[in-house]
Amino acid sequence: MRKISVENLTKVIRDMAIEASTIANPDLIDAIENAKSKEQSEVGKAVLNQLLENIEIARNEKTPICQDTGFTVIYMDVGQEVQFVGGDVNDAINNGVAKGYVEGFLRKSIVENPITDPKNTGNNTPAIIHTHIVPGDKVKITMLPKGGGSENMSRLKMMKPADGVEGIRDFVIETVSQAGGNPCPPTVIGVAIGGTFDYVAHLAKKAVTRKFGERNPNPKLAELEVEWLAAINKLGIGPAGLGGNTTSLDLFIEEFPRHIATFPVAVNIQCHAARVKTKTI
Repeated sequence: MRKISVENLTKVIRDMAIEASTIANPDLIDAIENAKSKEQSEVGKAVLNQLLENIEIARNEKTPICQDTGFTVIYMDVGQEVQFVGGDVNDAINNGVAKGYVEGFLRKSIVENPITDPKNTGNNTPAIIHTHIVPGDKVKITMLPKGGGSENMSRLKMMKPADGVEGIRDFVIETVSQAGGNPCPPTVIGVAIGGTFDYVAHLAKKAVTRKFGERNPNPKLAELEVEWLAAINKLGIGPAGLGGNTTSLDLFIEEFPRHIATFPVAVNIQCHAARVKTKTI
């Protein structure tokens, strides 16, 4: 049994919170560069250039890529041979988030008791924590700071089995079309099909943590990812909603077994900042 101190976990989470908000991943930069080379709108190209410049400034000056530093979502694949010692794991994660957002001077956006007694928690906690037990003695942590603008444009629909693939496609494209420029395009689209009302939303959000260009291993789903992305980029929304053929940088599909009487579909939209950090301890 491998032991990991919760103190170490807190430090890792703290550092990830700052890095996720200030340092863009190389695959995101490559995706924007690639989009710029194919963008037909001069205004669209200018916006993409500004995004790249903003990313560079954020990295050099250690400032947030976007002022909305999001609701902190944590995915943890915990090896079954790992034992956390020294305290409560959830407390350790939230302590790390608090340290990161306070010490990193990141915007705190979380309001507790939203109906009964709304007030800002002051440190961006609590985090949303998803834990998955896996074989081995490692812990893989993926952090997704999810901004409010893109989250507001996400949708879920309990469709009918008879709606089929075409019905899902229409719902996905309709969702992106109705969102327009609100989620700060070029966006990343996570689509999930199957499971239950709650689980399909979870899968759609987790889908946007994939690396750009990482196709689903199922050839049929991989084909649909490319096809639906192309259809979305024909909508003409473009970078910042100002027109062009780069409405989304990528689209990822996940599927899960469903009940014979249900066909849940969720679309989670991520903004151009696409902040994701992954570390293994």
